[in-house]
Amino acid sequence: MIQIGDLILDLSDPVILLALALGGLVFLLLFMSLMSARRAAKLSEPLVYQLAQVGQRVQSLSDGQERLSGGLHHVSEAQAQSQTAMLQLMERRLAQVQSQMNENLHGSARRTAQSLGDLQQRLQSIDKAQENITKLSGDVLSLQDILSNKQTRGAFGEIQLTDIVGKALPKDSYTLQATLSNGKRADCLIHLPNPPGPIAIDSKFPLEAYEQLRRADTQEQLTRAAQQLRLSLRKHIKDISEKYIIEGETADGALMFLPSEAVYAELHANFPEVVRDGFAARVWIVSPTTCMATLNTMRAILKDARMQEQAGAIRKELGLLYADVDRLGSRVESLDRHFGQAAKDIADIKISADKAGRRARRLDNFDFEELAKVDPTPVVRLAKPPGE
Repeated sequence: MIQIGDLILDLSDPVILLALALGGLVFLLLFMSLMSARRAAKLSEPLVYQLAQVGQRVQSLSDGQERLSGGLHHVSEAQAQSQTAMLQLMERRLAQVQSQMNENLHGSARRTAQSLGDLQQRLQSIDKAQENITKLSGDVLSLQDILSNKQTRGAFGEIQLTDIVGKALPKDSYTLQATLSNGKRADCLIHLPNPPGPIAIDSKFPLEAYEQLRRADTQEQLTRAAQQLRLSLRKHIKDISEKYIIEGETADGALMFLPSEAVYAELHANFPEVVRDGFAARVWIVSPTTCMATLNTMRAILKDARMQEQAGAIRKELGLLYADVDRLGSRVESLDRHFGQAAKDIADIKISADKAGRRARRLDNFDFEELAKVDPTPVVRLAKPPGE
C-alpha cells in the first residue's frame, strides 16, 4: 500500500498497477519526447540560422532586384531617348540624302536635257553637213563633168586664174584675154614695167594624162602614161614659149598656170626634167599657191614702179611743202614779235594802273599834303563850262 497525500494506493490491485505502468510509460514517453525535442532543437539551430541567412539573402536579392529594376528602367528610358535621338538623326540624314538625291536627280535631269539639246544641235549640224556633203557630191560630179571635157576644163583653169589674179593685183595692172602683136591671145597679161616688161600667163590642164598615170596598174601602163604626160607638158611649154614671148613687146619669159596642186606636185616629184625644160624655154610652171606668191612679188614691183613714176610729183610737192614751212616760220617770228610788243604794252599799262590806283587811294584819304610831297606835279585846273 502506498499513500500519496490523502490518496492510498493498493499496489496489489492490478488496475492500479496497470495505471501506474501506464503512467510510467507516459512519463517515459514524455521524457523521451522532451529529449527528442531538445535534440531536434539543437539540430534545428543551424537550419534556423541558415534560414535566417537565406532570408537576408532573399531580402538582399529583393533589394538588388529593386535596384536592378530601377537601373533597368533608367536604362530603358536612356535607350528610349537614344533610340528617339537616333531616329531623329536618321530622319534628318534621310531627309538630307533625299534632298541631295533630288538635287542630283534634278541636276542629272538638267544635264541630260542639256546633253539632249546639244545632241539635237549636233544632229542638226550633222544633217546640215550631210546636206553639204550631198551638195558637194553633186558639185564633185558637176566638176567631173566639167573636167571631162577639154574645152570646159580649159575654161575652168581660166576662171581660177582670173580669180587669183583679181585677188592679188589691182585691176589696171593686168589684161585678161590680151591679144598680142602676133595675133595670139594670152589668158592674162601682167603689165610690168621695163625691165622685165609685160609677162603673159597661160592656163594649161593636162588632166587626161595625169588620170591615166594615176590609174596605171602595170609598169607598162605607168611608163606609157608618164611618157604621155611628159609629151603633153613639153608641147604646152613649147607653145607658150613660141606664142607669148615676143622680143621688145613682152618680158623675156612667160608663166604656165596649172590649176591643180596635185598635178604640180607630181610634176616636181617625178618629172624634174620637164621642169628643167621649162626653165630652158623661159617658161615657169606655177600652181595656184605659187602663182599667188609670184603675183604678190609682181605687185611689189608694180608698187615700186608707180612710186618711181610719181617721184617728180613727190619732189614738186616736197618743194611746195618746204616753201609753206618757210612762210610758216616767218609768220611765227612776226607773231612772236607782236606778242613781245603786246607783252611790253601790257607791262606799261600795268605800271600806269598801279600809279592810278595809288593816287586814287590817297585822294580817298584826303592826304593832299603827302600827295604834294611825294608828287609835286602841278594841279591842272579844268576850265569852267560856259554859263557857270
